[in-house]
Formats: sequence, C-alpha cells, structure tokens
Amino acid sequence: MSVGLLTRALMMSTPLLYGAISEVFAERSGVMVTAIEGIFLVGAWAGFAGAYLSGSLLIGILCAMLAGVLTAALYGWITVFLKQHQVVTGTAINILMMGVCAFFQRVVFGVPTTPLTVKPLPVIPLPLLSQIPWIGQILFTQNILTYLMYLIVPLSYFVLYKTSLGLVIRSTGENPEAVDVAGINVEKIRFSMVLFAGAMGGIAGAFYSIGYLGMFATNIIGGRGWIAFAICFLGNWNPKGAFVGTLVFGLAEALAIYMQSIGGAGLFPNELFIALPYILTIVLTISRKSYNVPAKLGVPYRKED
Repeated sequence: MSVGLLTRALMMSTPLLYGAISEVFAERSGVMVTAIEGIFLVGAWAGFAGAYLSGSLLIGILCAMLAGVLTAALYGWITVFLKQHQVVTGTAINILMMGVCAFFQRVVFGVPTTPLTVKPLPVIPLPLLSQIPWIGQILFTQNILTYLMYLIVPLSYFVLYKTSLGLVIRSTGENPEAVDVAGINVEKIRFSMVLFAGAMGGIAGAFYSIGYLGMFATNIIGGRGWIAFAICFLGNWNPKGAFVGTLVFGLAEALAIYMQSIGGAGLFPNELFIALPYILTIVLTISRKSYNVPAKLGVPYRKED
C-alpha cells in the first residue's frame, strides 16, 4: 500500500473525525444530531463564501463554525426545548439546508461562467518529523485541521471520561432524572452539546470546500455527514472507537478516489468505487453485534412536576 494512499486516507478521515467526535458528545448527552448532513453542508458553503469574499481561510473556517452553530441551535431549540422528534426534525433541517445553500450561492455569487475557487488549506510539513521515513510523509505532511485531529482524540477522551464535565455529559444521556435532582439543568447540557456538534460539524464541512477541493457545489458533502453519524455508532460512542472508524472510512474513500483516477484498472466501473464508503457503512452496521447505547438517547427529557 503506497505512502501517498495512506497520506490521503488520513486527510480524508479528518472531517469524518470532527463530525463523529461531535456526535459522540451530543449522543452521550442524549441527543442524536440527525441534522449533521445539513450542518456539514452549511459549513461547507459558509466556509467557502467567507474565504472567497474575505480572502482569508481563517475567516472562512470561523464563518463555517458560526453557520454550523446557528443551524445546530435551530435543531436544538426544536428537539431539546420543544421536545420534538429528533429524526424527523433533523431530516427536515437537512432538506432545508440544501435549499438555503443553493439559494444563497445564487444570491451571493450569481451564475458564474467559470467555477469560483479558493486556494485550499496548505500542507505544512513539520520540521524534522516530516523527514522520518514513511511515517513522516503520512503523519506530518498534512494541513492544520488534520494536525488538530491528533489533539482532539486524546483531549475528547480525557474530557469525556476523566473530568466532572464528562461525567455530567454521560449521566445526562443515561439518567437525566438524577442529573436534574443534582441541580444541573439537563436541557442546558444537551443544548450545549448540540451547539458543540454544530461548531465541529461546520469545520468538517469547511474541510471539503476550503481544505480539500477549494470550491463549493451543492452536492459537495454527498452523505458524508451520515457516515460520520454512523461512525459514532460503530465506534460505540467512544472517541477512540470513532478514531478507528474514521481511519477505516478515510482509507475507503482514499482508495475510491485512487481507483477512479486510474479508471478502476479496467476491472470495475467507477460507480462501484464511488459507492465503496457507503457500502462499507452498511456492511459494518449490519455486522456489529452489540452496542453500548446511552439509555436515554433520542428521548426528550420532560421534568416531572
């Protein structure tokens, strides 16, 4: 397996990890952020628009985070405070964001005769580390968002399992009544985790538009938000499991891109390789034997009088 393929696999796993980790935190608190696909998409659009109009990739990422948080706030208000069905609400918001992004893309940029582009996030070889044979090119010739991924995994695990905040988050998804009795606002914890998922999902979406492709299209996400959602399940609601899952799916996507570039070596149609990450999602979901599902996942909390 070539070094180049593994390098691309790590890069393609980055946005999936941002989405999966955010989903782990939200679902541990009891809320399935089923609007994740729409959050990815609005993050991709806002990231591109912000970067293109300002000339700054940093501003683009901040715009993506803001757009993701606003979308998540709408979802959280409906599901956490109004107690509406999480799957139905998320599906509606996903469809809404498709229309919103297409509308604002047309309003802001019109119908350009040539595709609008920005220069993607640059690869930053780390001094000395990037010179390590084989490993150096794979791990240490990436962009800044991938480098941050190396910190997010251990930090997420530490927060979730080694801090009082993590205990509160996990307890909110397992026994919200006990959390409420302890004087902690269950709705506030859940809404905060949804907002966190919005910020992380916005960054994940921006990765595709300004971290990888350097352009925006309405089909740019193509179901990858749902893959991140599935990785949370397959990783058993644990940051370490999510990390392993993202590497597997990142490798599948990198392999799909590679096989398309060489025409499938004449053996299989390109469409098969395009579908490879999604086929893998279905296969792994079916093959998983047991899940450590948070007890109150997807169940709105209604305080007893």
